[in-house]
Amino acid sequence: MDMETPPLPPAGVPPPLTPPPIITPPPPAQPRRSRVWMVVAIILFGLLALSLLGNFTQFVSRALSFGSGFNRNFRTTTSRDLGPKLDEYLVEDNDSRRKIAVVTVDGIITDHTVDRGGNNMVDVIKAQLNRAKEDDRVKAVILKVDSPGGEVMASDEINKVIGKFQEDSSKPVVCSMGSLAASGGYYISVPCRWIVANELTITGSIGVIMHGWNYRGLMDKVGIAPMTYKSGKFKDMLSGERSTNEIPAEEHAMVQALIDETYGRFTNVVCSGRGQAYQKNSKDGGQALAANWASFADGRVLSGSEALKHGFVDELGDFDKAVERAKKIAHISSANLVEYRERYDISDLFSMFGENSASHDIKLDLGVDMPKLQAGQLYFLSYTLVN
Repeated sequence: MDMETPPLPPAGVPPPLTPPPIITPPPPAQPRRSRVWMVVAIILFGLLALSLLGNFTQFVSRALSFGSGFNRNFRTTTSRDLGPKLDEYLVEDNDSRRKIAVVTVDGIITDHTVDRGGNNMVDVIKAQLNRAKEDDRVKAVILKVDSPGGEVMASDEINKVIGKFQEDSSKPVVCSMGSLAASGGYYISVPCRWIVANELTITGSIGVIMHGWNYRGLMDKVGIAPMTYKSGKFKDMLSGERSTNEIPAEEHAMVQALIDETYGRFTNVVCSGRGQAYQKNSKDGGQALAANWASFADGRVLSGSEALKHGFVDELGDFDKAVERAKKIAHISSANLVEYRERYDISDLFSMFGENSASHDIKLDLGVDMPKLQAGQLYFLSYTLVN
């Protein structure tokens, strides 16, 4: 059947309008879930896994190191756990069961600068010597010194630690001087059983220095006048705000007496250390202090050759010569050379976030380690070598 054609509209009448198509809007997009929390969770789980793996590795290594005496000697906490964490590294393998530990003192001697683990130079040296004392295979220690000196207290602590180590362990410490072992660098060397210096080593500089600035003249030029209220006549001692004519003579005398007292401590340490060493080394060619040695303890620097003439060192040579001397004193024919280096784990990384910003300052390396001398601080420091 044919479909009927709709009738045409009468002439002059417009056709009916076609209604517009209904456009249905697309459904709203589902909001994408943020995945930041997933990334953070993955990172945290990864750090946790690394921490657990590190702790497990330490546990296994300690268990294996105890050997057959594991049950008897096992300790959950040791002195090394509470201080610097040290790992032993083989420096020179001579196929021997015996060891000679190498302890290095490099740069300014201080107990203020701390490393990533929160330990200063004195802490690390103490831990290294304790490690050498506990290891029966270590028969001697070589102290490698390359330092212009540093703080009085830090130098004195290291000096005492070395002396006590030799007394408690009966293991000799042989000092190997590098290019520089002056002032405090020499102070920490004198308790050693034997001192080896290169011919060109700069050593000596036996003395004490206290450094400060007087800036009153500059203040007067710019019109700044200090206002000081003090409880006693000497409460502003060493202040740089006073003009030189305002400093009483008694203050000069007191400061000089303090320096002289510290200097006396230095010369006593030299006399005692070198005297004890000569008593043990005289048969092996060790050097005694010259009768006029005190006249060379006026702050002057000496070459290794000059130091040998006056008895400040025992022998000329390099590090290998120090190793041979250590083996001879320890009565061993061969030994492996080892070092104890600090280990940093994930806990040290976390602890860094709690430190102040000054500990993360960017430093420009100019090839010279310039000390930051603090006013009023006593130093065993070869001043001419660091200025």
